[in-house]
Amino acid sequence: MKIAAVQMISGPEVAPNLATAGRLIAQAAAEGARLVALPEYFPLIGASDEQRLTARETEGSGPIQDFLAETAAKHRLWLVGGSIPLAADDPARLRNSCLVFDDCGRRVARYDKIHLFGFTKGEESYDEAATIEAGSRPVAFDLPFGRVGLAICYDLRFPELFRTLGTVDLLVIPAAFTETTGRAHWELLLRARAVENQCYVLASAQGGVHPTGRRTWGDSMLVDPWGVVLARLAKGEGVVAGELDPARIAEVRNSLPTLKHRKL
Repeated sequence: MKIAAVQMISGPEVAPNLATAGRLIAQAAAEGARLVALPEYFPLIGASDEQRLTARETEGSGPIQDFLAETAAKHRLWLVGGSIPLAADDPARLRNSCLVFDDCGRRVARYDKIHLFGFTKGEESYDEAATIEAGSRPVAFDLPFGRVGLAICYDLRFPELFRTLGTVDLLVIPAAFTETTGRAHWELLLRARAVENQCYVLASAQGGVHPTGRRTWGDSMLVDPWGVVLARLAKGEGVVAGELDPARIAEVRNSLPTLKHRKL
């Protein structure tokens, strides 16, 4: 089964970002992808806190969710909607949520980012907890070809999260890693999660210089269960695609049955 990650350089306005996402999803579909993943913050990035709060949608209603459902149905593919701003319990915050739609446009899963990014180095500083309400529930869902686990960006640094998902065939990780942290750790962490869980990892990233000047690392990639990078895109808009092969998963797990050898 062919799967694909979309890489974007989103700006602070929703409409043009949806247009770009639609064009790149169509490209992935034309290449034969049956599952496509968008990056974290694909509808808007670099917006002010007020703009992001204004763009919040209630679950099940809104232009971003309508776009995802309609696009999945149009191309008859499973669509992992990166992350979008949804209403939180705290009216002053939002949830950073990944929604999954099946090939008929039905929403089949929702994951709210659990680990909120905090980083300070010199003049570079981020504090997601100031405006985002953390989720609490790990999420995996079933596809016709296997089981898929979800995580978002900073979650990648917490291997215990992925262990709670049980045995999965694919991890999909939308992200907007910064240039600084991405250069240091992005590939290392993606390959580690693939090796530890003996599954494919599909990572869809923001990748470039955004209209506001923010720099994201990019390097969207597909990694196999042995940690081999099968496809990648360093910078810029585009699509990364490759095959998910159940026989490859079985080969790795049979030759090195670490999942069966686990004690904890």
